Amino acid sequence: MRRIRPAAAVIALTLILTTAACSSGSSGSTAGAEAGQPVSGGSLTWAVETEPITFNPHQYAQAKARLLVWNTFEALLTHDSRGGHLPWLSTGHEVSADGKIYTFKLRTDVSFSDGTKFDAAAVKANVDQFLVEGYNPTVLAVQLRNLDRVEVVDPATVAFHLKQPDVLLLDFLSSPQGAQVSPKSLKEAKNLKAGGPELAGTGPFILDRYTAGQEVHFTRNPAYNWAPANAGHTGPAYLDEITYRFLKESSVRVGALTSGQVQVIEGVPATDEALITANRQLSLQRGLNSGSAYSYYLNTAHAPFDDLRVRQAFREAVDVEAVLTGVYRGSATRAWSVIGPTSPFYDSTLEKTYSGDTAKANRLLDEAGWTARDAEGFRTKDGKRLTVRLVQSAPFVRDRRDVLAQAVQAAVKQSAGIDLNVALVDQGTATKALADGEYEVFDNSRADTDAGAALNLLLHSGGAINRTGLKDPALDKLLEEGQASGDQAKRLAAYQQVQKLVITDQALILPLYAPADQVASATTVGGLSFEPTAGVPGSAYNVWLSK
Repeated sequence: MRRIRPAAAVIALTLILTTAACSSGSSGSTAGAEAGQPVSGGSLTWAVETEPITFNPHQYAQAKARLLVWNTFEALLTHDSRGGHLPWLSTGHEVSADGKIYTFKLRTDVSFSDGTKFDAAAVKANVDQFLVEGYNPTVLAVQLRNLDRVEVVDPATVAFHLKQPDVLLLDFLSSPQGAQVSPKSLKEAKNLKAGGPELAGTGPFILDRYTAGQEVHFTRNPAYNWAPANAGHTGPAYLDEITYRFLKESSVRVGALTSGQVQVIEGVPATDEALITANRQLSLQRGLNSGSAYSYYLNTAHAPFDDLRVRQAFREAVDVEAVLTGVYRGSATRAWSVIGPTSPFYDSTLEKTYSGDTAKANRLLDEAGWTARDAEGFRTKDGKRLTVRLVQSAPFVRDRRDVLAQAVQAAVKQSAGIDLNVALVDQGTATKALADGEYEVFDNSRADTDAGAALNLLLHSGGAINRTGLKDPALDKLLEEGQASGDQAKRLAAYQQVQKLVITDQALILPLYAPADQVASATTVGGLSFEPTAGVPGSAYNVWLSK
């Protein structure tokens, strides 16, 4: 066996803004600096934009819910500031020379909050749960695609046997989906997929109360004493308890913070930043997320996007810079590829190679036969309007993406006569529309720490959320090469070819912006931070309130 060296992965770009703008000539301070040194005790109220659709980490699918997952649950690995892997519930791991066996040594001092001992059998029980039909097909399709079996070597040693080399196993074992749930919970929970107070984890907080549509409450786990080496401190969390309130509207969240109803908020759009930076008692932080960019994926399974010219025209019909400026007032980071710009796999040569050429968009549509116009100015062909449908699932809408869709809708109509039909619906309706193929545009972003996971999910023929309908053996081969290799240079070469294929050659995707998170707080709150690599808000483990 040889010990694995931390692979370079996604490097999160975290921009720390100073606290609120002060009087002329004075400078701000780093968020939480006025809170002083960490102290124990106190109750914190934090307003968040998105209510989780589940509290079971295995079912995790919303980047905005990540900070809640890590309060209660933990994984075998975590990430360092450069994207490498560090032990968390493990003490180290080795990989066999052929890359098919990953052996982990586990901590022996860890217990779940229900009193169950954490050991190799618990790890096996968690992974075996994914093998239950319908439990989480997305994870099975990518991160666990090549898993053969999990072996309990002894109580403190577990081995993952793979059918073929697969570096994305480490991504799974450091992700929310790979977090450990008490085996007792897995057997006894009445609604396992929804999760909640019934599920016990090993984390620094215990979820003890959830009121749908309103809030979720966590209390400190007094027995906690196994934080990873880069956690910032040891022992139990500082806070006695924390309440997360679900406030969808940004103006309501900002109002709750400025009025003192809450001490922290997540999700501050550019339109409201001035209300934070103008207040000397508040501070603001930003983190650019890792993973894939927020993009529109074009469905090639049927007309009109089965025609490459129409896909190209749709992209050229949108002046993305202008649209982003109008919606986000210069605070959004333009995306040019399916991979976010903080990833080491990002291909910067794609920048400024498409988008915003109205003349080209109209020429392409003419060539594709969409030459006539109806009374409303939309292009038609054989009496049928050039309509494409975007179905947005409400629980996944963040960052004013509904407003952004309206801006794109107006842009493609004005510049090229394309009818973008936007529907904001509940999750069930959206799921059915996607399953039935009743869409032409699919919007998505992912906060995977390894962009390879996102690429496989979204672009591989067998990807669980491949909504483009493209089935290309050459593309699949490149994705599989990137997933199998432990050589970073080989992965980079494969993923750069993937980007050129889907962006330049096939025009499958319209990248829009690199997602970011914003956290604003009272200056009496200390310890707020973003996850290294992922660039999303961290858990409340290090957070404290000055007295």
